[in-house]
Amino acid sequence: MRGLGELEAKVMDVLWSADEPLRVREVLERLATDRPLAYTTVMTVLDNLHGKGYAQRNKTGRAYEYTAASSREEAGARLLREVLYSSGEAKQVLLHFAETATPEESAILRRALRKGKPS
Repeated sequence: MRGLGELEAKVMDVLWSADEPLRVREVLERLATDRPLAYTTVMTVLDNLHGKGYAQRNKTGRAYEYTAASSREEAGARLLREVLYSSGEAKQVLLHFAETATPEESAILRRALRKGKPS
């Protein structure tokens, strides 16, 4: 899974915020952008997101309806994992992150590690 461009991230925000599957036109209507976008631009972005594994689509009649393939948190975790493993030094990168983490990040990591321990 690859990272997201600026417009892809905005489209994913729309999908993550939706309570139901959305057609291209519905995504276009919900997008908050500085400039007007063409229907075909949003359609292409949704197709790319589908290809990258970020969005799922189901054909309904003649159109596709799109949903997020995973939650925002799951997608973020996959991206972090991709960065770790693409570095070639996952252990060192993870250790460096832990050593340079902010107090808030350290507290989050400690809480997550405590949850993973058997009682």
